Amino acid sequence: MLDTSSHPEHPMQGIPQPTRDQVLALPRVHISQHPVMAHKLTALRDRHTAPPEFYRLVKEIGELLAYEATASLALETSETETPLTTMQGYKLAGGIGITPILRAGLGLAEGFREVISDAQVWHLGLRRDERTLQALEYYNRLPHKVNLQVCYAVDPMLATGGSAIDAINILKRRGIPRLSYVGIIAAPFGLQNLVQAHPDIDVYIAALDESLNDLGYIVPGLGDAGDRQFGTF
Repeated sequence: MLDTSSHPEHPMQGIPQPTRDQVLALPRVHISQHPVMAHKLTALRDRHTAPPEFYRLVKEIGELLAYEATASLALETSETETPLTTMQGYKLAGGIGITPILRAGLGLAEGFREVISDAQVWHLGLRRDERTLQALEYYNRLPHKVNLQVCYAVDPMLATGGSAIDAINILKRRGIPRLSYVGIIAAPFGLQNLVQAHPDIDVYIAALDESLNDLGYIVPGLGDAGDRQFGTF
């Protein structure tokens, strides 16, 4: 549990943080090395990128992350007819779920749906208390019946890790056989917390940044991903 009681106005002040080098070797963490990802991420960080362009970039980065995060999905054989003959092909062995953490995760979820159009989307509302940095659940629209091979919790920013940890806790209670977290930018502090809390999941991110500032924002980061997607500054 993150103790922010000593500095309620600056909740990360005095909190020890790991360095990038200390978390790079964490197990089951996948950091994109794709040059197109680096190109789009630079445009996303630019303070002058307007909300419509920012949202488009989040979706496109979501598509790229979806390709990386789904590379190890299970397949089953499926017979199909081409214009010339019958052949044995493949299809995904079981359904795919996407859980965007509202509201910032919506753009990433849309990117995933461009790659897997029949994926189920389960909405989960978690907001961060700006004084304590704890995640508070305010909306849960997960189905009662689960028939998936994997579900991805998606959220652009992994700062302290509180929202991601809580989202995975909620999804684990649904008995999904495999869970992953997908984000755009992570701080070493949040990445370490997530991996320690859930060592059995895979984590896919586009970039690992330097640290959190005293207010708990990722540096260099890109600001508030929700506000920048939807223009609510």
